[in-house]
Amino acid sequence: MIGNRNIEIAPSILSADFSCLGEQIKAVERGGAGVLHVDVMDGHFVPNITVGLPVVKSLSGFTKLPIDAHLMITEPGRYATQFVKEGAQMVSVHVEADPHLHRTLMSIKDAGAQAGVVLNPSTPLGAVEEALHFADYVLVMSVNPGFGGQKFIPQSLDKVKRLRQLIDERQLNVRIEIDGGVDRKNIESVVAAGAEIIVAGSAIFGTPDAEAAVKELRNATVQWV
Repeated sequence: MIGNRNIEIAPSILSADFSCLGEQIKAVERGGAGVLHVDVMDGHFVPNITVGLPVVKSLSGFTKLPIDAHLMITEPGRYATQFVKEGAQMVSVHVEADPHLHRTLMSIKDAGAQAGVVLNPSTPLGAVEEALHFADYVLVMSVNPGFGGQKFIPQSLDKVKRLRQLIDERQLNVRIEIDGGVDRKNIESVVAAGAEIIVAGSAIFGTPDAEAAVKELRNATVQWV
């Protein structure tokens, strides 16, 4: 599916330098980022602990970018709407962590945010097939969640393609987000496969110039816009 697509770069603050986070966010804003991706990890669902509600609240008062809270936590249904209240405009939860996915997605939407469902690399598309009707976007993990700076899993491209086909066949207004190991070398393949929200961490904040890095990633996607 090429043309008439809203491709957005979503810098992940997981890879940012928190000693100058405000400066780095302003840099990606200048570069044309469309979304600010915030990875929330609890040390249970994934083997790492990152940020939570206070950081999202602080960021929501600092940036004009929509905040995309990716909840890598157990029992996400208990906390999802709290992230909306603190300023997240997008909240995604893992299908692997939530046995009541419909209820959680609807609660996010009812709270006024976009609701997303996330798939780990080894989780089949069938796990979210029934939830597509209730989601605003699907986040395909192209690395195993938990840490930044991992290598892109090539098989993720086929997964995105099959998901794109499934969404199009059902004529659903559901966007595809991808997260993990995306950089200048593979972003064109990722977008060609059907992804529209491109999360990038090390490829942006691991460079000397985050603003320029965002611009370079955006320029690589212009043929699909």
